[in-house]
Amino acid sequence: MRRLILLRHAKTETDAPSGKDQDRRLDDRGRVDAAAIAGWLVRNRLVPDAALISTAVRAQQTWEIISGVIPAELMPMQVAHLPELYGAGAAQLLQEIHAVADQPRRLLVVGHNPGLQELALGLTCNGTAAERKPLNGNMPTSGLAVIDFAIRDWADAAFGGGKLSHFVSPKILREAS
Repeated sequence: MRRLILLRHAKTETDAPSGKDQDRRLDDRGRVDAAAIAGWLVRNRLVPDAALISTAVRAQQTWEIISGVIPAELMPMQVAHLPELYGAGAAQLLQEIHAVADQPRRLLVVGHNPGLQELALGLTCNGTAAERKPLNGNMPTSGLAVIDFAIRDWADAAFGGGKLSHFVSPKILREAS
């Protein structure tokens, strides 16, 4: 079994001082939300074995917070910072997942919408409407979808081949506490 963890970057400032979208930084709420999601990952034993991180500043900062919460002995051995994840659609994201070496059991992708939302929907499209309901609408900032696959190799991950096992967001965590 393989487990894919899709995480949208945390909440950001509206505009970067440089004027470039890729340079937008996390705002205060984003930093708090990223730490909450990281804590949830640790508590639920969903710490990734490998991670693919967009090189956009907001994704990098989200990863920095996540990795700062994960205990050192659980830190992923493989972390790749990929410019290809910025603006990637579902098909391109899936190609990057297929290319992951060493076959980690739990793979985290920190990226952006609409690609992450489209990927989550596509990977779980054979699930029931009730199973997929948490993915309806827009994946919020710091939204996290965990998708399980009955495969041995990431190259076999396919649209319709996954099952949504968890969906969490900062709002859901706040409402639960």
